[in-house]
Amino acid sequence: MSQARTIAELSCPTPLPARDRVLLGHGSGGTLSAELLRDVFLPALGNPVLTQLNDQAVVSVGGVRLAFTTDSFVVKPLFFPGGNIGSLAVHGTVNDLAVGGATPLFLSAAFIIEEGFSMDELRRVVNSMQSAAAAAGVQVVTGDTKVVERGKGDGLFINTTGIGIVPDGLELSADHARPGDKVLLSGGIGEHGIAILAQREGLEFETTIQSDSAALHTLVAAMLKATSAIRCMRDPTRGGLSSTLNEIAAQSRVGIAVDESAIPVREEVRGACELLGLDPMYVANEGKLVAIVEPSSADAVLNAMRNHPLGQHAQIIGTVNRENRGLVTMRTTLGTTRIVDMLAGDQLPRIC
Repeated sequence: MSQARTIAELSCPTPLPARDRVLLGHGSGGTLSAELLRDVFLPALGNPVLTQLNDQAVVSVGGVRLAFTTDSFVVKPLFFPGGNIGSLAVHGTVNDLAVGGATPLFLSAAFIIEEGFSMDELRRVVNSMQSAAAAAGVQVVTGDTKVVERGKGDGLFINTTGIGIVPDGLELSADHARPGDKVLLSGGIGEHGIAILAQREGLEFETTIQSDSAALHTLVAAMLKATSAIRCMRDPTRGGLSSTLNEIAAQSRVGIAVDESAIPVREEVRGACELLGLDPMYVANEGKLVAIVEPSSADAVLNAMRNHPLGQHAQIIGTVNRENRGLVTMRTTLGTTRIVDMLAGDQLPRIC
């Protein structure tokens, strides 16, 4: 029996959810989100750009390659250690542009505000958004505001859209991974999700866990300066590192094998996950990226990452292979191998 068949047969089937209603898990970034895209959005809206399913669309306008992305933020609570919904909206949109190799330039911001929301808190959010945008070197150049009835909006939702410029000749895409490539991770996982959960539930730990929310475009620029041999990059937000690796494996039709001992997780995050019964692989991040790099250039990229403040704890965590196409496997610290599936539902809803 082949190894691929052995591993596949060990995979537990996902329970079948109801198909006639949208579930909270459809927004998880996991299996149900993928089904929503496949069954509803792509049949109606699919085109060669959209069906690439990258974090951004790259289109040519008048000979200029533009990266274009949009995202909505429904995080609860709105304020958390390390940031708030305003700075998060800027960082999340900048990062979706950056992992496509783009230099971010302009953002839009649309606010859906619930009647009765505190004006002081709205000012805090908007000022935080401006500070984050200024630090990232982007401008918010257009926007919209809507107010909904009390009890209909849960405080505040924000939608942002971003535009950036992609250099000629740079082609980063989740379908470019090839056997032998190395998988690089810029730092510890799970920090954003655990920070949100602790704030939401009033959990107290010996050390305050801060969200890792940050703009990654300068880290990406340093990596691309080191080499052009980067196949793709992704920021593992909803669904965590697991969903990101599974998406790359599926789109590139390859297997990905990672080493659990190589994946950085801060001790306080690991402890919180163990206490709460969570797996850090599935917890959201907002200031980390994954890169798939040609093997001969992996060390150069790793050095460039470690020389940047946002990549000091970067690691090579795995390898792309020909076996188990479409699957992500992990060599555990116990010396066993397990499948790292995408979650069907959502461990931590309303996380970004």
